[in-house]
Amino acid sequence: MSQQKLFRLPLASCKLIFIVSAALSAAWTPSAFAQDSQPNDGSGQWALGIGAVVVDKPYRDFDREVLPLPLVSYESKWISATVPTFDVKLYSTDALSFRLRARWSGDGYEAKDSPVLSGMDERKSSLWAGGAVTWKSDFANLSGEVLADAMGNSKGMRAKLQIDRRLAAGKFGFTPRLAAEWVDDKYVDYYYGVRRSEARVGRAFHEGKATANLQFGLRMDYSPSRNHTVFVDVGATRFGDSVKDSPLVGKATGTTLALGYAYRF
Repeated sequence: MSQQKLFRLPLASCKLIFIVSAALSAAWTPSAFAQDSQPNDGSGQWALGIGAVVVDKPYRDFDREVLPLPLVSYESKWISATVPTFDVKLYSTDALSFRLRARWSGDGYEAKDSPVLSGMDERKSSLWAGGAVTWKSDFANLSGEVLADAMGNSKGMRAKLQIDRRLAAGKFGFTPRLAAEWVDDKYVDYYYGVRRSEARVGRAFHEGKATANLQFGLRMDYSPSRNHTVFVDVGATRFGDSVKDSPLVGKATGTTLALGYAYRF
């Protein structure tokens, strides 16, 4: 196909989850809509909204996707959740938080997604689980996580370290972020490798090795009042050598663009 696919709702619902979770995993930490606020009385705070997301994945001849983006966020003393991440806070202060984390990650593909993937076995998206820590300082916010594939699809592991800071200018906010994510050989081999049974002319056997991907982005938000926020988020992932060397990959960088509106209760 030469044209972008717009709002492909007739596709299976997992396709939508796949794309949305890919964008959100790269773009936001769980408390994005809460703007670092947390109820002091023990009650929870909800945010709901809608938007659209554009995802450009690195696979060769993979069509760019433009899809609706449902937004759901909940923040309380013990829970922090923004689709597709769910955190349980084991210990939390205004500055430091240790958490158990579960996150659905929109990795993977079906053979029909691109001509280069024809004849490849499906690579499934997965639920990742593990631990996370966040630390807020006057200078910036630091966060880290170590997750394992809880569904056993790739049997892989990943670890991420991120720094971000929200800069306020009146009713506007600008949040640049920079992150490095390490993924192990099992992860790379599953999502970017080519098995011997899948190799053919133009698609050589490729065995994945552990690598690190660099992620960077900027979220811009405007809040005319406490309850209303509109935002634009742009993000990019620069893939490590083991990913870029895959015959399935046609570009060194994957990008996301999201925009939308959220109402905070």
